[in-house]
Amino acid sequence: DVATVRADIRLDAARAFWILVTATASVKVVEDALTLVEAHLRDVGNTLAAGLVAPNDVLTTEANRSRQQVLLIAARNARDVAEADLRRATGLGPAVGIDLVAALDGPGPSVPSFDELLADARHNRPERQALQFRVDGLAHQRAAAATGSKPVVSVTGGVDYARPNPRIFPRAGAWNESWDVGINLAWLLWDGGRVRADVAQASAAERAAQQRLAEFDSVLEFDVRQRQMDLVSAAAAIEAASAEAASAAEARRVVAERFKAGLASTTDVLGAQQALLGAQLGRTRTLASVKLAQARLDRVLGR
Repeated sequence: DVATVRADIRLDAARAFWILVTATASVKVVEDALTLVEAHLRDVGNTLAAGLVAPNDVLTTEANRSRQQVLLIAARNARDVAEADLRRATGLGPAVGIDLVAALDGPGPSVPSFDELLADARHNRPERQALQFRVDGLAHQRAAAATGSKPVVSVTGGVDYARPNPRIFPRAGAWNESWDVGINLAWLLWDGGRVRADVAQASAAERAAQQRLAEFDSVLEFDVRQRQMDLVSAAAAIEAASAEAASAAEARRVVAERFKAGLASTTDVLGAQQALLGAQLGRTRTLASVKLAQARLDRVLGR
């Protein structure tokens, strides 16, 4: 039971940690997006001074900057909430600084086969070990209850060394040694069905524990399969999310160059920036989902 609680605490701490890493990375993404909007706002202002765009383009860009500022406030608030959650999960006080040294980027996880994962989970899960201990204990209890209908043989013995020794006749005022050995046989011929009832009760409890163990194995097999598929799918989505973010960054760069050349509108630039922000946030969430999927798989495996 203690091992089960420790495993839950590890999962809770890992979840809170990676959520904080994700929130911190999201803040960085929104800050970069806000920097791009402010740079574009300066370009629009210069273009307006040259009489090449209408004043509403400046207003549209300012409105987009305000929207990015609101997103940044929300992202920073989410980061602060995630940090508070991590402090709760780890017991760190507010006076202790947290410096995140982990990064979402990194090599993709290697996922073993399902049979290897299932065998690992059955061997390491403390909940299953506890159920197996209960099954074994109830089996011993049933065997002990069944011995109530069998004869009981006991052997007794003793040694006396006394002055005078009461076992020696006639008694004399000297130190003498004596010994005795006895064998007792007891057999309960009729107990009103008590032993049979005790055996039946222990057998029923053993079968119930075996059914709970079988049900746990069934749920465990499903959990391992689900967490394995979650991790595989999350890892596979990284390449697509990274490609989307790279394409959005290049599209935004091209549109910005076209705007400077007078071939694109402010709406095109803002749309490309919005698409880039969405793609970068999506990539961040995808990378975080891999870390969380790995943590949940480790919990299922009892690591």
